[in-house]
Amino acid sequence: MRHNYFDGVVAEQYDRSEDRMFAPEVLDPTADFLVGLAGGRPALELAIGTGRVALPLSARGVRVSGIELSAAMVEQLRVKPGAECIDVTIGDMTSTRVAGRFGLVYLVFNTIMNLLTQDDQVRCFENAAAHLEPGGCFVVETGMPILQRLPPGEVFRTFDHTETHLGFDEYDVATQRLFSHHYTFDGTTYRRNSVPFRYVWPAELDLMARIAGLRLRERWAGWDRSPFTSESPSHVSVWEK
Repeated sequence: MRHNYFDGVVAEQYDRSEDRMFAPEVLDPTADFLVGLAGGRPALELAIGTGRVALPLSARGVRVSGIELSAAMVEQLRVKPGAECIDVTIGDMTSTRVAGRFGLVYLVFNTIMNLLTQDDQVRCFENAAAHLEPGGCFVVETGMPILQRLPPGEVFRTFDHTETHLGFDEYDVATQRLFSHHYTFDGTTYRRNSVPFRYVWPAELDLMARIAGLRLRERWAGWDRSPFTSESPSHVSVWEK
């Protein structure tokens, strides 16, 4: 079992720390996009977390199941209205299998980068494909590496700077590793939390999909289906089985 970075106080404060991601202008297009792809078929969320996306998707009539590494994150999900309609299996999204076949498997909010090796990212694609029925889709939302914005020799980029939170990313180009550092002020002192990631390029994801028996169907800059360009900070990609 891989290391769990989303336990304890991280799970307890996750919804508050990412409250911007719960805004209707973020969640409504996400749910609409996924409902359309599900087409009335069951959906499986990899790394379901506290149910940020699964709950509104379920509320729209999609039968949602989930896989989640962190039992503490699932505890946060379980106290929310509508959680009783969602089956969650504790396990690793690269290898844990759940019963049934799905029309949609999805992985959101940069979580593919929580897998720290290329091999594990490929295994994630293979696990998603194994759960899909023919014609089903695997959806990944993730950010684009910002290397073109880093001056030569620079490895740090500040992404948040407020009175209560300092956040900056540290890039290691040779290994495609990214360390996200957070310093959160609780009124008395700063609490540090650093999480490693492996950033991944769209073309690399397409090759992982091909290995798993999937083909790229569409790619957008966001859930609103805005065009993906060289300037897009993130993308939503859909591969079909």
